[in-house]
Amino acid sequence: MSPVSNAPALPEKPKRRGLLIGLVAAVVVIAVVVVALVLGNRDDSTSTTAAGAGEAKTVKIGVADKSQQYWTTYTELAKSTLDVDVELVNFSDYSQPNPALSQEQLDLNQFQHIQYLANYNATSGDDLQPIGATAVYPLPLYSLTAGSVEELPANAKVAIPNDAINEARGLLVLQEAGLVTLKDGGNAFSKTSDIESAKVDVTTVAADQTASALQSGSVVAAIVNNDYATKAKLTDDQIIVADDPSAAAAAPYVNIFTARKADTGNQTYLDLAALWHDPAVQEVFLQENPGAVVQDTSAADLQAETAKVEADAKAAAGK
Repeated sequence: MSPVSNAPALPEKPKRRGLLIGLVAAVVVIAVVVVALVLGNRDDSTSTTAAGAGEAKTVKIGVADKSQQYWTTYTELAKSTLDVDVELVNFSDYSQPNPALSQEQLDLNQFQHIQYLANYNATSGDDLQPIGATAVYPLPLYSLTAGSVEELPANAKVAIPNDAINEARGLLVLQEAGLVTLKDGGNAFSKTSDIESAKVDVTTVAADQTASALQSGSVVAAIVNNDYATKAKLTDDQIIVADDPSAAAAAPYVNIFTARKADTGNQTYLDLAALWHDPAVQEVFLQENPGAVVQDTSAADLQAETAKVEADAKAAAGK
């Protein structure tokens, strides 16, 4: 028989309450951890699937001519046929769209030709790639006062773009017109320092300022890129000479849709590049750009041409 103790019994209720609180807290912690893990796995899975399948529903494209009506037709078709919302981001400075693409502020851009892209890659160390062709635009010399090259006064001031590629192409246009002669006949990387003789005074200004220099009267004639000529409302009857966009030598000047190298196989981006050639888009585009020569070169051929021109650019720079 056990002895009877006179010590007071310990209270049981507080012990049960403490145990219950501990159990509840443990369950809550476990639940939070489980939910966090599930959500984390769900987000990672969704992100990976979307990126892998190229299922982006909104695609940002950097352009320099957003105001042209063909882009309205294009974005409407992208939505109705591809279920993609295209957001056009307009740039007035050609030096900006490639860095913006490289830094993932854009998904694609469409403003440049192969020669410009190759030179950008060669000088920046980047590796952006073309995934679709659009058109070759002529590069015209405009004048508001002279009706022909022959009417330009002696030593007339003529503006050309100051970026490396458009400067060279502008000089070749002036040489074709008999206004300058270039060292060794000139090439895609010629500079004003290569001018051996000239009937005009050639000055370089930013590409987006050539039209305003012409319209302000500070120059008698100016080489003006297509985008800036459109914005300045320059007309075809103000062109006094232009290169031939259909010539074989114009191949490096085909304009392109450009992507980061990792995205060259993204089917949504490839579909968007192909959509530019839809007849509905082309009808409006050619009305607005009658001098353009449309090109439908494959992505593989565009990338091969870019690699070739890029090698030439590095050689010209002594790299």
